Amino acid sequence: MQIDKTTYNDLSVFNAEEAFSVFHKLNFTRTNGGKEWLRHMMREPFDALHKIQDTQNIIRLMVSRLDEWPASITNGTMIMMDRFYDTPLDPIPHSADFFSTRLYKVLHSADYGLIRFSVTHFRDFIAGMQQLAVLIDAPQAPAKLQLFASRIRSLLLHQQLQELLKKKPGEIFSIKEILYYGHFLKAAFKTRFNELTEIFYQLDAWYSMARAVQQYRLTFPEFVVSDEPFIKADKIYHILLPQPVSYDIALSPQSNFLFLTGANMAGKSTFIKSLGVAVYLAHLGMGVPAEKLRLSLFDGILSNINVEDNIVKGESYFFNEVQRIKKTILTISNGKKWLVLIDELFKGTNIQDAMRCSLAVIKGLTRIKGSLFILSTHLYEIGDEMKGYPTISFKYFETRIHNDKLVFSYQLKDGISNDRLGYFILKSEKVVELLESL
Repeated sequence: MQIDKTTYNDLSVFNAEEAFSVFHKLNFTRTNGGKEWLRHMMREPFDALHKIQDTQNIIRLMVSRLDEWPASITNGTMIMMDRFYDTPLDPIPHSADFFSTRLYKVLHSADYGLIRFSVTHFRDFIAGMQQLAVLIDAPQAPAKLQLFASRIRSLLLHQQLQELLKKKPGEIFSIKEILYYGHFLKAAFKTRFNELTEIFYQLDAWYSMARAVQQYRLTFPEFVVSDEPFIKADKIYHILLPQPVSYDIALSPQSNFLFLTGANMAGKSTFIKSLGVAVYLAHLGMGVPAEKLRLSLFDGILSNINVEDNIVKGESYFFNEVQRIKKTILTISNGKKWLVLIDELFKGTNIQDAMRCSLAVIKGLTRIKGSLFILSTHLYEIGDEMKGYPTISFKYFETRIHNDKLVFSYQLKDGISNDRLGYFILKSEKVVELLESL
């Protein structure tokens, strides 16, 4: 699935303030390497159904085994082992006789200390990998997990590693054992270690996804093979909100354009992002924040939500809006299935110009049958002219005033909003009063 940088930013998949990103919400990895693998996976949503289904099955299996996940492999363990290989140690004696081992400990005390701590961490890592090989090698496990299990066993099939595995957690190593294992690990294990760590980091990323599915009670979507795009979502909500409101939504070739209206703060942007994030997560093989989601496979998601001006290039807000729409049209004209999300089109020009530009864009987009569109706007006046287009459906978010306060239901209703609440908000926030007192 194709997603560009702008869409990633619009949907807050990744964010400069990481704590406010979807990535952060899903990150339950235990190691830095696992975190980077999770980031990599989230930058590569799948474009093939079998890849999505394989990942769904991997995550399902891991959800069922979360309580058995080995605790011995920590980020500290991974850092310590990397440090062992990155540190230029004085040659560790191959001979394990009493004299040479004691001499090394005395003459190379700093190196000996690092080796002693490292050997314990290697033992924990190897034991954890052996546990994982058993954990992921179930008869119903996807082929990739079975392959990993087989490869882990193969990489651990070495005399010194098997001896090391016999050492119990907390068991103290003798000086002779420390240097014996240290020599082997430094001289003969690095290549195997690198391959084992890459396997573990991938497993750590999938573990993180499984933890997120369990923690947030996400549901796996159902993909339907179809040449035409469609989405049917029941009780879909935004994963980043602590107390989200859920929505029902259906889009299909017969009704592929949703014209969304409502006052500022009524919920339009949140709704658009909710759907975008859910479709994106579905193409990762992840569970989604919805009671139920059925959808076709999409070729990409494109958004036009947080457009900015560019002072350095001398580009106005409106110019960048036009450029983004131009790019969208050129991209989705390839006949593939796209989900297009547009929030408050043409905010950067006067209302008459914005209405004329919006009408031109909407009428043009209705000619593209292979994609689904959601467009929100505060220009409710253009709605009447759109009613003659059979593929456009109209929804709005209602806002009421009760006891001089705005009340938002955050519920989708059929029709077009005509709320005009800007002056009311200005007045209720005492701005008019402040101005009058000048």
